[in-house]
Amino acid sequence: MIKKRINLTAEGKKELETELEELIKNRPVIAEKIATARAFGDLSENEEYSSARNEQKMAEGRILEIQDILKNAKIIRGGKKNKAVLGATLSLSMGGKKMQYTLVGPTEANPLEGKISDASPIGKMLLGRKAGEKFDFNGKKVEILDIS
Repeated sequence: MIKKRINLTAEGKKELETELEELIKNRPVIAEKIATARAFGDLSENEEYSSARNEQKMAEGRILEIQDILKNAKIIRGGKKNKAVLGATLSLSMGGKKMQYTLVGPTEANPLEGKISDASPIGKMLLGRKAGEKFDFNGKKVEILDIS
């Protein structure tokens, strides 16, 4: 099976490593919840037990997911200051509104935090462009004001 390389910024890698540490540190707490709930008796009608087991499944699934991401991660750096590349922060004017976004890989994308994926429609339109370029996106005029 061929593994897909996952683009991450150094900051994104650090955030995932921190989340992984927390999840691993929380394993004994979840195990204790399961043990306590098991002591309540009949497991078939024990909501606390079911809830604790679900919490454990979700945590273990996320641990595996993060480990896989980190194993296949390629750390990206902004690099060129004159071109929109992964890791670059762009100041834009979109429909007359000023905004700032950092281009990241899909794993890190969070538009509410100003991180947009290079695989998103706007990310694809921005990739490779230079400061000063103008284009239309979904009926709005977009201008790249600055790239850092």
